[in-house]
Amino acid sequence: MADKGQVNLTGVKQSKGVWLVKVPKYLSEQWDKAPEKGEVGKITIGKKLGKTEVSFSLNEELTARSGVGENDASTQVPREHPFTMHTAGGQTMAVFSQGNGDEIRLEGMVVHRAECRPVVNDDYMRLKKLQLKESTKPQRLSQQLERAVTTIFKPVADHDFNLEHDKKKKTDGKMVRAEKQVVLDMLFSAFEKHQYYNIKDLVDITKQPVTHLKDIIRDIGVYNSKGPHKSTWELKPEYRHYRSAEEEEMQTA
Repeated sequence: MADKGQVNLTGVKQSKGVWLVKVPKYLSEQWDKAPEKGEVGKITIGKKLGKTEVSFSLNEELTARSGVGENDASTQVPREHPFTMHTAGGQTMAVFSQGNGDEIRLEGMVVHRAECRPVVNDDYMRLKKLQLKESTKPQRLSQQLERAVTTIFKPVADHDFNLEHDKKKKTDGKMVRAEKQVVLDMLFSAFEKHQYYNIKDLVDITKQPVTHLKDIIRDIGVYNSKGPHKSTWELKPEYRHYRSAEEEEMQTA
């Protein structure tokens, strides 16, 4: 048993050559149905016109295909699969396996690459047709319930935060725009009591929507963007009933 993180390199000493073969998904699924350590098929290697030909023949008892479509019982997987051979392409590739525990074992070096392709016949075309039909089925289906859901996961009519938001929205919606002169009278009355107001206080006093209120107050007020009264509104000099600190100093002088 090799230590964790180590690789058993016995395969290098034995110089075993392995083939790296790409097979169709349906073929590997059929192999999984074979008994453990059972035979799944036979590989034939021959020569034709001086060229090596390789093919794989699936065992007949593994050709029955199920779970594909409506005609599953009559669907057969192609048996004959010729190989298309490729060179290693100058790459050094190896095959590893992991046994019991953490041992990783080198099984051998890749000496041939190939693709296992089916012979295009009626069985193959029927299989592809059913696979295509299955892939186009919707993954989710709507279903009508015969009775109401009574589990603890029953959906609520609405959540608390939504109810609170709707309540606030309805309250704000009750602010009806008043005539401009009516709003001006309320603003002048407020500024007789205090010199500075933030917009929130003016909304509370006039009960007007913010956008409507700002459109009106711009005609008679100025916004302080800095200084000790930052973020507040006050009347323009021509509307004030008081003198500013600067005006008082000039009058005294």
